[in-house]
Parts: sequence; C-alpha cells; structure tokens
Amino acid sequence: MADAPDKIPSLPAEYVPPRVWSWDQPSGGQFASINRPIAGQTHDKALPLGDQPLQLYSLGTPNGQKVTIMLEELLAAGHAGAEYDAWYIDIGEGEQFGSGFVELNPNSKIPALLDQSNPNQPQRVFESGSILLYLAEKFGAFLPKDPAKRTEALSWLFWQMGSAPFLGGGFGHFYAYAPVKIQYAIDRYAMEAKRQYDVLDRHFAEHRFAAGDEYSIADMAIWPWYGGIALGQAYGDAASFLSLKDYRHFNRWVDEVAARPAVQRGRRVNRKPSNDPSFVPERHSAADLG
Repeated sequence: MADAPDKIPSLPAEYVPPRVWSWDQPSGGQFASINRPIAGQTHDKALPLGDQPLQLYSLGTPNGQKVTIMLEELLAAGHAGAEYDAWYIDIGEGEQFGSGFVELNPNSKIPALLDQSNPNQPQRVFESGSILLYLAEKFGAFLPKDPAKRTEALSWLFWQMGSAPFLGGGFGHFYAYAPVKIQYAIDRYAMEAKRQYDVLDRHFAEHRFAAGDEYSIADMAIWPWYGGIALGQAYGDAASFLSLKDYRHFNRWVDEVAARPAVQRGRRVNRKPSNDPSFVPERHSAADLG
C-alpha cells in the first residue's frame, strides 16, 4: 500500500475547509467590517450633486488617484469641460453601499463617475480603467491617435487592471493587512509583485512612458499603484522588503511622472487632511487645491 500523503498544515492549525463555504463569521483583518459575499445596497443614501460637468465619487486610494490625476491633467491641458466635483466616499464606513452609489456602480467600488454635461442623458461610468478611457475619448487627450501607439497604451492600461489585484489584494493584503502573517502567502505574492516590477523595469529601459514617447492614460493608471509603493507610501516598508530601489529604469519613470504638477494635485484629492494638511476630502474648483 502506498504511503498516505503528508497532511498539508493549516493556519490556524485546526482549520479544515468545509465542503461548502458559508459566511458565518467576519473574515478578520482591517476590512472585515465591509467585506461581504453579496452585492447591492445596505441603506438608502442619495449622492450629492454639484454644478460641475463631471461628478466624481471616490477616495484617494491608488484606483481613485488614477481618475483625479487624469482630470487634473485634462484641466492643465486646457479642457475646461473637465471641471469636476469630487465627493469623498468613506469605504471604511460602508458609504459605497448606499443606494445612490450602487446606482452608479453596482459593484460598490470606488471610483464612480457621473457625466452630467448632457443633462438630457447623464452617463454613469465605473471601473477606473473604463473612466480613464471614457475621459480620453471624450476629450481626445492622453491616448495616442496613431493606431499602433493607441493599442500599446491600451495594452498597458489593461495590464495594470489585471495585475494590480495581485499587487494590492494579494501582496499588500497579506503583507500589511491580514490578521496573521502567512509565509506562503507573502512569499507567493512577493514573487509576483517583483515579477511585475521587473516587467516595468525592462519596459522603461527602452521607453520613456508606457506607450513609448507619449504620456498617456496608461501611465496614469500604473503610477499610483507601482509608483506609490516604490516611494514608500503604501504597505509600510514594502519598498524595502521588495528591494524596489533596484529597479533603476522604473524609478526614472516614477520620478518623471511624480514631478508633473497635475499628478501632484490629483493625488491630494479625496484624502483626509489629518494625514497631510495638503490633502482635500472634496474638490469643487481649482481654488480648493490652492
């Protein structure tokens, strides 16, 4: 008779996966109070509406920063129709499950955009990548006109959308937020995070920006996640843990994008001033950013 296979250890030690999973207790960790296996609203709450053409409901996480950076870049480029009201959505308090927000985004994730520039047909847009593409097409900006370069920009945009969950929800969660440190999970996602940084480093060794020589929505999507972590602004000492200073070409790109005034402004929106006095929870005009 063949030897029985070694039992895989569990954490906690007594855990045995049930035949059918059920949601009978909080998952633990920093976001346990808002994580749930069902969609839909939990309460009635209408969203505020401002006077600007674009209404943004968001939080200054990396996904939220993508859109505020794009909007500030559009305004800096002279697109007056990109004026926006930015409303603070406190995901820690479950505001993304209010009826008004769920109407804009049935997935209950920030950011969500309402374009009310045509009052007869307001347009909702959700998912950060979709919002970036919508705005780029609406204003004819930050997306190359040349078909090959446009395709390259979109490839990198969707690369970011598919890769960041492994960086944030995978590495970031298990390294910084999980209620227990699990070596297997941290090693697994650290390896994938470093592979992604290597992808970027190799690319930026030969290209100034994601799509080549033209700054685009692909850079705006990638930078808040990968640049923010490299600058030590997310997940504690993750930049040191992942040795991100070693990615020389990537860091050249990080510094160039970070120096853009519109990027600096966009990163201040929908964030609590208690963390930095330059942050603004809401933005309704350029004057709010000084």
